[in-house]
Amino acid sequence: MTDLSAFPITQRWAPKDPSVIQLYSFPTPNGVKASIALEEMGLAYEPHLVTLADADVKSPAFLSLNPNNKIPAIIDPNGPDGEPIGLFESGAILLYLADKSGKLGGANAAERAHITQWLMWQMGGLGPMFGQMGFFVKFAGAQIEDPRPRERYIGEAKRLLNVLNGHLEGRTWVAGDFSIADIAIAPWLGALEFYETKELVGWDDFTNVTAYVDRFMERPAVQKGRNIPARD
Repeated sequence: MTDLSAFPITQRWAPKDPSVIQLYSFPTPNGVKASIALEEMGLAYEPHLVTLADADVKSPAFLSLNPNNKIPAIIDPNGPDGEPIGLFESGAILLYLADKSGKLGGANAAERAHITQWLMWQMGGLGPMFGQMGFFVKFAGAQIEDPRPRERYIGEAKRLLNVLNGHLEGRTWVAGDFSIADIAIAPWLGALEFYETKELVGWDDFTNVTAYVDRFMERPAVQKGRNIPARD
């Protein structure tokens, strides 16, 4: 039997089947990137619910795998050269899983470069800007009287949506065939509803983007993966 005892996180979130990929996550836009990718790629895995509470993400057990105290994280018992490997950061996990499975990462160097380009666009722009907008519109930042932070992130969200909307003209997916770039981007577009910001950014005006999200949500693996791990 595969031995994962070198990973302290397994003492708190014990694997039932240590021979498959262990996923430590919560169904947020970043968290479901990993579960959707695993479903789309057909890789065997076991999900473990790690809530966003400090008791979970700041616990010594979770920090032993991800010192940055963010979900998702994985352990692959069959990593490079057959050795177990632990990984955090959703973008890094997507790249790793695409390489491992040989799926959704591009068929050649040019395709891989374009997929990575849009993955980085999401990681460096779409996710952080949307997250900040949500903070200043729905959460604690909404109490700040100065309107400039809120206006800043709403404006940046609109700019990014316009970039994507223009790029999607005449395209079904972001970088050729369906890929990890789409798995990175589309869940964050869905976050606008949670942040209650669709009207603020003029969501309905971005017709290519809205159709793109609909296509994404229709995929069976997406429908399953976006609810994994199941919330308590």
